[in-house]
Amino acid sequence: MKKGKGNKNKLALVGSICFIIGVVVSILAGFISWEYLFPILTVLGLIVGFLNVTNTEVQAFLIAAVSLVIISALGADQFADLPLVGETMSRIYTALLAFVGPATIVVALKSIYSLAKN
Repeated sequence: MKKGKGNKNKLALVGSICFIIGVVVSILAGFISWEYLFPILTVLGLIVGFLNVTNTEVQAFLIAAVSLVIISALGADQFADLPLVGETMSRIYTALLAFVGPATIVVALKSIYSLAKN
């Protein structure tokens, strides 16, 4: 039994680290341009969705994530026109959307599956 719990803790740690890396990379995306940045953020988001959100956290995560997705989607266009910081802010919001979007989809599908199973 102990071995299984240790593996769960390791997976949760991997998910937490991926979350931190995803947020940092999303912020850095405002300042750098690299062709592999968005695929990496998408994979990190998928990992976070699978490993980092427990059943007790699903509702709070989905509310926060959907809010962030909406704000990122709308904010990217709105901030683009601001002088000096607009383009950078727009890229940060777009990167956050690329990171949080896949995690939100995974958690929502897991939640729907759990509801359908019961």
